[in-house]
Amino acid sequence: SEIVRDESSSGLLDCLREGLARLLGVGAPHSHRLLPLSRLLFPAALHAVLRYTISTSIQRAMMWLHQRTKSQQLDSPDPLDAYFPELAAGWAGSLVADVVLFPLETALHRLSLQGTRTIIDATDGILATGGGNSPMVLPVNTQYDGLSDCLSAIRRKEGGAGFYRGFGALVMQYALHGVLLAAARSLLRVLLVEAKAG
Repeated sequence: SEIVRDESSSGLLDCLREGLARLLGVGAPHSHRLLPLSRLLFPAALHAVLRYTISTSIQRAMMWLHQRTKSQQLDSPDPLDAYFPELAAGWAGSLVADVVLFPLETALHRLSLQGTRTIIDATDGILATGGGNSPMVLPVNTQYDGLSDCLSAIRRKEGGAGFYRGFGALVMQYALHGVLLAAARSLLRVLLVEAKAG
């Protein structure tokens, strides 16, 4: 594995200087495509507020449904029922919020990376033409003016599927999280049964 370094910004002070220039929107950044952080503030705040709102709404709805079904059952109280429904509701709320907001997050990431010295692997089946069977490495060369321009450019150039690139990683993340929650619940249930029997 090789690391590509740019000699124009090799030190920590250069990194801080460029970060401060981007934060304030002043100075001469290394790229004219680099958006100042003030232009990224609204999309980032919108994403955070929407994610919190959706996640909390789903979590509360699931807990309300759980309480409603729980009141109809007259079984003996289970210690797991005190904690795991809330964990499962939080998991489901985060899942729904991340799925619904994935297009906005894609646009936000593209706006944040624009103008930086970033390269990506072309993992969408594009192979290098002259160098064998390894995927090409592509620079991120975009020139979006803002959030609405980014969203319309993705829709125009890549179609609806362009908003969901990398969605498989999100599915894998939540699948693993769900499996771990189910395994923890099963293990704790076995331990509780053994404790009651012993």
